[in-house]
Amino acid sequence: MHCPFCGEADTKVIDSRLVAEGDQVRRRRECLSCRERFTTFESAELVMPRVVKQDGTRQPFDEEKLRSGLMKALEKRPVSIEEIEASLNRIKFRLRATGEREIKSMHLGEEVMTELRQLDKVAYVRFASVYRSFQDINEFKEEIERLSANSGEDPVDVAKVLADTPPTKGNA
Repeated sequence: MHCPFCGEADTKVIDSRLVAEGDQVRRRRECLSCRERFTTFESAELVMPRVVKQDGTRQPFDEEKLRSGLMKALEKRPVSIEEIEASLNRIKFRLRATGEREIKSMHLGEEVMTELRQLDKVAYVRFASVYRSFQDINEFKEEIERLSANSGEDPVDVAKVLADTPPTKGNA
C-alpha cells in the first residue's frame, strides 16, 4: 500500500480489526519513510455475472430489478422480508458460484422460479405465468397441476390462485 502522504511503497500494518459486522477489515498503517499513519479498509469484491438477454444484449446484473420481480410475485402473500432477502442471497450465491462472467436471463429466471417454488406456490405460479408467457387459462392450469403433482401435496385450488393473483397489464 502506497503512503498517501509521501507516495512511498513500504508501509506496515500496526493494527487490524473487523468492522461492519465482519464484512470489512480496518487496518492502521504507518509509512516506513515519513512515519505518517493512515487507515485503510478492506472488503471482498464479489462480482456478479452480466446478464445476456434473449435478444443477445448484455447488461449488468441488477439486484433491485431482481428484488422488484420477487416482490411483485409475492405481493399480498404471507412471506416475510427476511425470507425474501434470504432467497435473494441464495440466488446471488448460486450465480456467483457458476464462475461464469455472463449468464443467460433464462438461467436467472429459472433460479427465481426455484426460490419462489420453495417460498410460496401462488407466487411461483404468478411469476411463471409472466415469465413463461402463458397464453390462456389452460397453460395456467397445467402449470398448477404440474406443481401439485411434483410436490406430493394436495392439489392446488386453481380458482383460489386465480382469485389471489392481481391483474397484470395484459389481463386487467
